[in-house]
Amino acid sequence: MIMGTIRDMECEIEDKLPIHVVLTSVYDKTNIEPFVKDLMEINPNVMFLSTGGTYRKICEVLGANYKDNLMEVAEYTSAPEMEGGLVKTLHPKIHAGLLGERNNPAHKEYLNKLDGGVFIDLVVVNLYLFNKVIAEPGTTFEKARGNIDIGGPTMLRAAAKNFPNCAVLCDPSMYKNFITCIKNNGNCTTFDQRFYLARMAFSQTGIYDMTISSHFLKQDVKEVRKNYKIV
Repeated sequence: MIMGTIRDMECEIEDKLPIHVVLTSVYDKTNIEPFVKDLMEINPNVMFLSTGGTYRKICEVLGANYKDNLMEVAEYTSAPEMEGGLVKTLHPKIHAGLLGERNNPAHKEYLNKLDGGVFIDLVVVNLYLFNKVIAEPGTTFEKARGNIDIGGPTMLRAAAKNFPNCAVLCDPSMYKNFITCIKNNGNCTTFDQRFYLARMAFSQTGIYDMTISSHFLKQDVKEVRKNYKIV
C-alpha cells in the first residue's frame, strides 16, 4: 500500500501575525464579553466566525451592527448544521483555514477554490464539561456519551498542530494575558506565544480524552445496552 507523505513545512513562517479572523465556539462563556471588546479595540475590522450560543452572545456584545464583524459558521461554509448540533464546524473550509500554511501558494489557491476561504488567525474554544456531567448523581451512560465534544477538540488540535500559523485559546482564564501579550507585540501574536498556547491546548485535549476513555473502561456492556433500543 502506498501511503501519503507527511512532509515538513516548506514555506517561511512569520514571527508576528495580526488577528483578522477568529473562530470561536465556547461552552463556558466566562469573560467572552470583555475579550470580544478587547479584540475589537485592537482591530475594528476583525471577523468572528461562530456557532450556536456563542454566536448569540457575540451578537449581544457587538450590538446593532454585529453583521459587520460576525458570521455564523453555517453561513461561511454554506453547510447547514446537522440536527441536534452534531455537525457544525467539521468542514473543509474551516479546517483548511486552520491547517493551511499561509505563505504556501498551493494552500492559498486551495482556500480560494473553497468559495473564498480564509486563513484563521485565532481559535477560541472550550469543551463540553464531560467530567462535570459524569460526576452528577444519576447521570446515565447515554447522557455522558451525548456530552462528548467532537468539533471542539478537533478545532483545538488543528490550531495547535498549526501553531506556526494560528493561535489557540482553550480556557477563559487565558484571555486577559493573551490580550496583554499581543498589545505588547504590535497587536500581533508571536511564534513563541503561539507555541506556548499550542502546548496548553494539547494538554487539555489529552486530559479530556483520558477522562472519556477512563469512563468508558469502567462500563459493563450489558448495562450500556440498556440505554438503547437495540434490534
